[in-house]
Amino acid sequence: MRKLFVLLLLLNFCFAYSQQNEDPTIMTVGEKQVPLSEFLFLAKKDSNVNLLDKKSLQNYVELFKTFKLKLADAESRRIQESMYFRDELASYQTQLADSYLVDKDGERQVARNVYEMGKELLSISHILFLLPEKSLTKDTAEIYLKAEAAYKRISAGEDFTSVGKALAAADTTGIICEDIDYVFPLQSFKEIVDKIYSMSTGEISQPVRSPIGFHIIRVNRRIQDNVRLQVAHILIQSDPGQEQDDQTLKQVAEEVSNKAKSGADWQELVYTYTRDQSTRDNQGILPYFGRGNMVLPFEQAAFDLKNVGDISDPVKTRYGYHIIKLLDKTGYPSFEEMEPTIIQAIQQGEWKNELSKPFIEKQKAKMDYKMDKAAYDELKQIADNYFPTDTTFYSQAQQLEKPLLHMDGRDFPQYEFADYIKLKPTSKMTYSVDYLNDQYNTFVSELVNVLIKKHLETDPEYINLINEYHDGILLFEISNTRVWEKPVEEHEALEQAWLKELNEQYKVTVNWKVLNNLKKYIK
Repeated sequence: MRKLFVLLLLLNFCFAYSQQNEDPTIMTVGEKQVPLSEFLFLAKKDSNVNLLDKKSLQNYVELFKTFKLKLADAESRRIQESMYFRDELASYQTQLADSYLVDKDGERQVARNVYEMGKELLSISHILFLLPEKSLTKDTAEIYLKAEAAYKRISAGEDFTSVGKALAAADTTGIICEDIDYVFPLQSFKEIVDKIYSMSTGEISQPVRSPIGFHIIRVNRRIQDNVRLQVAHILIQSDPGQEQDDQTLKQVAEEVSNKAKSGADWQELVYTYTRDQSTRDNQGILPYFGRGNMVLPFEQAAFDLKNVGDISDPVKTRYGYHIIKLLDKTGYPSFEEMEPTIIQAIQQGEWKNELSKPFIEKQKAKMDYKMDKAAYDELKQIADNYFPTDTTFYSQAQQLEKPLLHMDGRDFPQYEFADYIKLKPTSKMTYSVDYLNDQYNTFVSELVNVLIKKHLETDPEYINLINEYHDGILLFEISNTRVWEKPVEEHEALEQAWLKELNEQYKVTVNWKVLNNLKKYIK
């Protein structure tokens, strides 16, 4: 990796040097030269400036000169060396560089895909054959054969649930059979979500591998989830410090439900009976929710209410007895409403790499990315026998010198990837080949980001934006010191005295030969 950084620094230096001769100086303030590119960058951002109009150009040159004189004053006072200035500029530089490392349209499409899937909830059953932690190819093959045998039994006509429960009873630590009422896109493994959303109701999948094992999946129901509810509830629980039997609690709940249905004041009932302290002072009102957001008995009772104002019979959950009142039914929120929440959820979860994938793929294409499959297969062969975090894997992999990938005009050998795995073992995959693949994708993504950031050092737009922010901080600080922190009535006189002082202190020369021929430089 160090070789990469050295090479990039040399390339950047050469490029920067070649650019200097194509960017003439248009102004000198004291001993500091101002390049034409900076002048044009700032002038083009001012819609009131017409650089091809002589009078407009002259006015702008005078403003630009004043701007540069004030910056010279700020630099002479060494404002740029303060801790505040350095921290502020570094923070902006990081934010600006990061803004070049995203594809907003790509992110938006990923979020929209999740949004569209979320309109439909799937109820599934699955038989899971667990992989051991740090499993190798031989482990996976053995477990896959178990899963395949189970799938063949079910395909031959045996009952899905019966097969699953029998296998789970015989192997309580390695096999799980369970029903899942609702699958949410961002709360399940991507491999599972991709598979089940392509299946029809009643269909049974062949073994599907996720990071934790092999799944045989049956889709039980597909629910068009276009409804959100808002309800209020009264929670009947035992009084603090007392243990009341279930029958007593049920009788209280029935009395409260009957009173509510008979027209008793709902707010008064909530205040008197509910044990949900978080909603007691707000008429028992809960936030809007869809299917899968509440415990199942509560959800079923709420969605069974037909009309706004309807009140349920007592509903028992693990929390106690609830009396539910329907306040509102609304459709599925728009994508625009949900997009920020979806993106935030993706960024914080297992799917976060999906957001950056469109951007990384575009950059790989621009950088002529190629992966040598034969070289990668050599690493996979080692991973078949040793987990990539084991010292034996590293000792063997670091001796491999074939080019693993080519990108941005440079080859990256196998041993550099082995070094990366040792230095940054970040994957959470438990199967060795999955771990290797996951680390490789992360390695390539980080290389892309490093290369982009290095190219930014010679990108004119990026350089000008950094310089603009740099000068903006200086201008603010010096203007505040010399003028703005003084009484308002003194500002005009202080400004004039300051400019007179600066013009006497610094010699300014303007290259009118270039400025009068801007047609040649303006695109």
